[in-house]
Amino acid sequence: MKLTVAISGASGTNLAIRFVKQLPKDIEVFLVFSNSAKRALKLETKISARKLFDGYKNITILKDSDIGACIASGSFHIDKMIILPCSMNTLAKCAVGISDSLITRAFTVMLKEKREIIVSPREMPLNQIALENMLKLCKLGVTIAPPVLGYYSNQQSLEDMENFMIGKWLDMLKINNNLYKRWE
Repeated sequence: MKLTVAISGASGTNLAIRFVKQLPKDIEVFLVFSNSAKRALKLETKISARKLFDGYKNITILKDSDIGACIASGSFHIDKMIILPCSMNTLAKCAVGISDSLITRAFTVMLKEKREIIVSPREMPLNQIALENMLKLCKLGVTIAPPVLGYYSNQQSLEDMENFMIGKWLDMLKINNNLYKRWE
């Protein structure tokens, strides 16, 4: 499987990093950080995006400014895409078809090719504009999956909570995992 993981500039970039690190090594990952995501990561974790995935042979890091990168073309077959977290700015651009970055261009390509897309908006509370943008994307076949907890899995720590959300996203992408306790 080939998967695009786009990390846009919303709080929660560390959750996206954990998501990527949980992906099986046989999945070819094309990873894109927006400039705002790099800034959020540094502010929230003091970590620089540059060295996070050294040694991961299955991960290709692309620049958000490179709209000519492989994932910007429908002829380069990517199976699935997730935008995690998805800022309200990226959500709005996706909803109206603005393709001014690699993330939004790759999204538009996935949409036109009718390939699977998951968007994980990270904002609270949600205003009417954001809700309308999510509804518009949902009607186009995009899965809207914000980071929401399910308390039935008995989380006892922040790591348990994050594992639940990451496990749910992996489930939606049809990637086997045992990250959380499932309903019995």
